[in-house]
This record gives sequence, C-alpha cells and structure tokens, in this order.
Amino acid sequence: MLVNIEGPSCPLRGVAEVPGDKSISHRAALIAALAPGKSCIDNFSPGRDNRSTLSCLRRLGVRWRLDTSAGQLVVHGQGRLVEPASVLDCGNSGTTMRLLAGVLASRPLFAVLTGDGSLRGRPMDRVVRPLEAMGARIWGRAQHALAPLAIAGTELAGHSHDLPVSSAQVKSCLLLAGLSARGLTRVREPAPSRDHTELMLAGSGVVLGFSNGWIQLEGGQTPSPVELRVPGDPSAAAFLLAAAAVVPGSDVTVLRLGLNPTRTGFLEVLRHMGAGISITNRTSYGREPVGDVRLVHRPLQAVDIPPETIPSLIDELPVWAVVATQARGVSRVVGARELRFKETDRLKAIHQLLAGLGAEVEVTADGFAIEGGHALAAAEVASHGDHRMAMAAAVAALCARGETTIRDAGCVAVSFPSFFPTLDALRTGAGS
Repeated sequence: MLVNIEGPSCPLRGVAEVPGDKSISHRAALIAALAPGKSCIDNFSPGRDNRSTLSCLRRLGVRWRLDTSAGQLVVHGQGRLVEPASVLDCGNSGTTMRLLAGVLASRPLFAVLTGDGSLRGRPMDRVVRPLEAMGARIWGRAQHALAPLAIAGTELAGHSHDLPVSSAQVKSCLLLAGLSARGLTRVREPAPSRDHTELMLAGSGVVLGFSNGWIQLEGGQTPSPVELRVPGDPSAAAFLLAAAAVVPGSDVTVLRLGLNPTRTGFLEVLRHMGAGISITNRTSYGREPVGDVRLVHRPLQAVDIPPETIPSLIDELPVWAVVATQARGVSRVVGARELRFKETDRLKAIHQLLAGLGAEVEVTADGFAIEGGHALAAAEVASHGDHRMAMAAAVAALCARGETTIRDAGCVAVSFPSFFPTLDALRTGAGS
C-alpha cells in the first residue's frame, strides 16, 4: 500500500479518538483466558497485533467473541489451556510471543510459537533465559535466542530476576509465569516500565508485593474474571499530537486517552519543548487514569531525553524524532539501544527517514541527535513494514515541501487501522 501526502500541511483542527490501548488489550485478553468465568473487555484494540493474541488463545482452547462494531471482547475462561494441535502464529506481535511464553512455560502442554519474518528476527533470549532460571524447557534457533520457540511446559520454581534492561514485556512474561510457579517470583528493573500487567493482576484479585523496586507474587494464584474498559492508546495518539505540534496553527484534542504515568513521557517532553498541552475530564477506567488531551501548536525548543526517561516513551521516539526536526536547536536521545530490537532497527530507520527528507540527523549506538530548523523536502520513503515508522513518516510529510510517498503504509493496521482517515479528517478540520 502506497500513501501520498502533500505538504506543507494546513493546520490540523478538531477532536479525535484513537483505538483502545494495545498493551492493555493484550494483557486483558491473556488474563481473562486464565480466569475461570466470563470476562468483558470494552474498547478492545482492533489492531492486527491484538488479533494475533486472540488467534493464539483460540488455538489454546479459549472461547471468545469480539463484537467489532461495539469494540467489546467477551472471553469465557476455563482456568486452563489445552495443547494446541498446530503452531501458534504470533504474527508481528512481540508482546504476544513474549507474554505467551511466560504463560505456557508453566502449563502441562507442548506448544510452538512463531511469527512473521520480522518477529522471527527479534531477540527472545531476554525471556527464554530468565524462564530457564525458573526451570522452563524452551528451544529455539540461535541457541534458543530466536523464534520459532518450542515450549514443553513443566512445573516452575519462583526466582528473583534483576533485569539488566527495563522491559514491560519481559517483566510481564515473568509475572505471568510466576502465577503458576512454586514459591515466590520477584522482578526488578533499572527504571520503571509500563505497569499495566501489575495493575490488571491486582484488579483481578492477584496479591502482589512492592518493596525497594522489587515486584513479587506468590505462585498458585488464579486471576478472577476481568471487567474493564480499555483507555485510548497514548502511543497511537502520539502521532496525532505530534502532527499538531509540528504544523503551525493546529489545535487537536484526543478524547479518553490513557494517562498512566508510565506512558506519559511523550506528553511531558512535548510540554518541555513548549507545546501547549492541557488535560481535562480526568477520570479512571478501573486502575488506569484517563483524560482528554488537547495540544495547541506553539514554537518548539530542542530538548535532551535522558536514559531514565526512555521507558516511558520508547514507542513514541520515532515520531518524537520528527518533532525534533521542527524545534530550534539540537535535540538528543541517549540510552535508547532498545530501539534496535523493535519491528525493525528503529535507530537506523529514523536516520534513513529523516536524512531522506533533508533533516540533519546523527545516529549513535544507543540514540541520536537532530538539529532542528532545517526545511524538509518531499521524497519516497520506506516504512520497513513497521507501523510506527509508517505513521512517523506521515507526520514528517506534513512538514515537507511537495508530495511524500510512503511505501508499505498498510502496516499501520498493526496498531491504528484508521490512522490515515483520522489524520485526513483533522487536516480538513472535520475531526469529530
């Protein structure tokens, strides 16, 4: 799918909604599958990644029904899973593969997890090694570092995991494994990553402890059925808010957006750069804070993003790099090596995208520096099959002179299927 965008854009104006949070939707479906009884999840994400999780759960014997028009997922959990008769295809979803690995490692069944070419190239040893420390039996390519992963479930023993890198996926994998493990499972990260798993487990009756940076749970616990509404995805909203931040005269509001403190780093950085941000109608969906976020365009100043901030905006860094091209001064990111292990090497992809449009960008081993204030010129650019790079390219195109062509733009369906129509509505002032 090719998408052409003419720039520079007129102001973006209006109100928009984004899909339900992708991370929360994954976790809600998995926990509901483990909970005996009926779970109802409203505003479940329509993205392709979440469909991968649902598809895998069906092959594991979980009954569910998704009303796409209402966005409601109903799951009938049995408290157990059945051995799948065929391979579990996780598609492009690293969350599906890593979290399912934790769930399956302690279940009395054999399963094989695979995915598309991109996912089969992403590192899985970061979950395999700590699961092996709990007694898991897992095999994979490259000395068990790459999918396909073959898992022979067995009884696990609790373990203390002091993670070298903050990762919500790894943390969640180990906590889900710990539910069925013998004894105490403990996890600690260098810096806090998104905590949706902890909040949802606690909301479903699982007892967790928190002390000196450690999260712990005793094995042998079974979650209760899930009843929740999923907030709007802040990572999806970032692309609409970034577009408003870089196009003069813009005024955009995103409704019912998740405001979990572990996910608001992008908003805080935009505020420090000078963007006009306000939040109204604050409420909560279960244990997740929610509100309406309005961004009014103002001139932007360059900022530096330190390593401790990276976990709170790791998925937004590609589009933040676009914002940095429109800020006065040099913006820098350090400590973001994790970007090299996403759907593509996003550090390399950021350089290719922005340099191809005429920006001044320098990439390092774990970050990048961008000198703002240079005019962008339209070009044909690649998404690399990465949904976040495709949407970042669309935002950059709004600032570039001429018509920018984005190759393989259909990959936005992974997380935000309606992205391009939503962006077009805001550009014409028809945002509803």
